[in-house]
Amino acid sequence: MSRRTDNHHRVATICREATGLPHHVCLRWVAEGVITRRQPVPDAAGNQALQRTTEALIVEELCRGLREEDQRDGALLGFTHARPGPDGLLLGLHPAMADRVLALVLPRLDELYGGLRGVPGLRLVPQGGEWILTQVRGHAVIRLVHPDPVWRPRLPEHAPGLTQLWRRGRRRPHPAEAAELERVRQGGAQDWLNSRVLRRPRLLAAAGAAHGTANVYTHGGGDVVVEWCCAIEPAELEERLRRSGLAVRPPDVEEDPRDRARPPGVIAMGGARVSVRQAPCYAEIVTDGPVD
Repeated sequence: MSRRTDNHHRVATICREATGLPHHVCLRWVAEGVITRRQPVPDAAGNQALQRTTEALIVEELCRGLREEDQRDGALLGFTHARPGPDGLLLGLHPAMADRVLALVLPRLDELYGGLRGVPGLRLVPQGGEWILTQVRGHAVIRLVHPDPVWRPRLPEHAPGLTQLWRRGRRRPHPAEAAELERVRQGGAQDWLNSRVLRRPRLLAAAGAAHGTANVYTHGGGDVVVEWCCAIEPAELEERLRRSGLAVRPPDVEEDPRDRARPPGVIAMGGARVSVRQAPCYAEIVTDGPVD
């Protein structure tokens, strides 16, 4: 095997391990220049700031709302595989988490306690037998696939004090959404990082390999923290994420001096960060013999 062919297979292997795509698809992408050794998983293109922001906000909402009891089989954000592209993203839903994931990311107005929940402007649209998440304010597309071809989401209806905004208008945002959309950042370094996290579900799954779950959360600034007890070592997961191009700085992101002073387990880029940590294991210990 020539050195060039060997390098192509290495890049394709990184892509497959990160996304869950078949190796031959990733290998074709290498040949076509879609992916490279520097960036083995396709980004949302540089001019697709809204796509990145939408993907990043989905990650943020899932980090806030999903709990370990919601997770199954290492699908820490509810997705089993991804097919990322420059202009959009396809995500495979875990069947046991699909409804919960959508209920968290679709926008709703909590009039009882105040505030907007979910991703502002996000809408769920049936299209040709598929379900697609779109943005009312512009072009952002996330296609959803489910193992059951006739699956239909079972989602909350309007309730006293809680309005499901995504059910009200597919083309125009609610005033509460419009206000939030004006406030939301777009095109920053954390958007790049979080969008890339969403496009690498199989790498995150390594943190949940032992128990099927992990603690995934955010401090509120959009950063992602993944915390788990057993299975892969943090240094190895960090290395896999870096090898997949997670921290490669795009042209529109300036270097931040804090990036170089990062502690172990922190992947930093342009002041944004993703952290991977090990925590104590609280799993029940089962013994073969009687306990005194």
